[in-house]
Amino acid sequence: MSGPPIGAPWRATVLTLHPQMFPGPLGVSLAGEALARGTWALDPKNIREHGLGRHRTVDDAPAGGGPGMVLRCDVLAAALDAAVPPDDPRPRLLMSPRGRPLTQARVRAFAAGPGVVVACGRFEGVDERVIEARRLEEVSVGDYVLSGGEIPAMALLDACVRLLPGVMGQDASGAEESFEDGLLEYPHYTRPREWEGRTIPDVLLSGDHAAIRRWRRAESERLTRERRPDLRAGYPRSPGDGA
Repeated sequence: MSGPPIGAPWRATVLTLHPQMFPGPLGVSLAGEALARGTWALDPKNIREHGLGRHRTVDDAPAGGGPGMVLRCDVLAAALDAAVPPDDPRPRLLMSPRGRPLTQARVRAFAAGPGVVVACGRFEGVDERVIEARRLEEVSVGDYVLSGGEIPAMALLDACVRLLPGVMGQDASGAEESFEDGLLEYPHYTRPREWEGRTIPDVLLSGDHAAIRRWRRAESERLTRERRPDLRAGYPRSPGDGA
C-alpha cells in the first residue's frame, strides 16, 4: 500500500449516523494540530442522507426475528458509493466487535497508505450483504460492545495520525512504545528523584546508555511475560527472555 501523493494529506472518510461527533477528540492535541496543518484530512459523511422515505429510514428488523434493528444494506451501500469512487485505493473498514483485532502493526500499515474509509455501525449490526458486496474489512478495538462504531473509529484514526511524518515530536517516540517488537513499553520516571519513599532506579541516573538500554529491554520483557505473554507468540525470543 503506497502513501498519499507527495504534498497530499492522509485522508480519512468516516461514514456515520452521527457526524456531529467528529472531529471530537481528534480536533485537539497532536491529531488536532496535524488536522489544522493539513497533514491529514477528515471528512465525516452522514449515512442518513441516503435513508429512505420521508423519515430517512436507515434500519429495519432483523430477518429471522430477534431484538434490535439492522442497518440496511441498500442505505449503507448508497452512502459508500456516494462518498468513495470505485478506484479509491484506501481500505474500506467497518468498526465491528467481531472484526480482526486492531494491532500496532495494522495501524502502521494503515498510516503508511493514502488513508482509510471507515464505516461506523449502529443498532444490532449491519446487513451482511453490504459487507460482502463493498468488501468491508471488519476491525475490532477490543472484546467488548459499544453503542456504535464512532468511538472505535476515533481510536483507529488517532493511532494512525500520530504515526504520520511530523506529527510526533521525535521520530524515535513511536519506535519505543508498547506493542512495538512484540513487547510492552518499559516503565518511565521523571523528577523528583524521590517521591513518597520511592526512588528512580539508579541505572537510569548512571549516564551509562548501554546499561539503560539493557535495563529497559529487560523491563519490557518482564512486563510482557507478566501481563501479555500472548504478544510474544509471533516473535523470536531474545537471549534475555527466560522461561
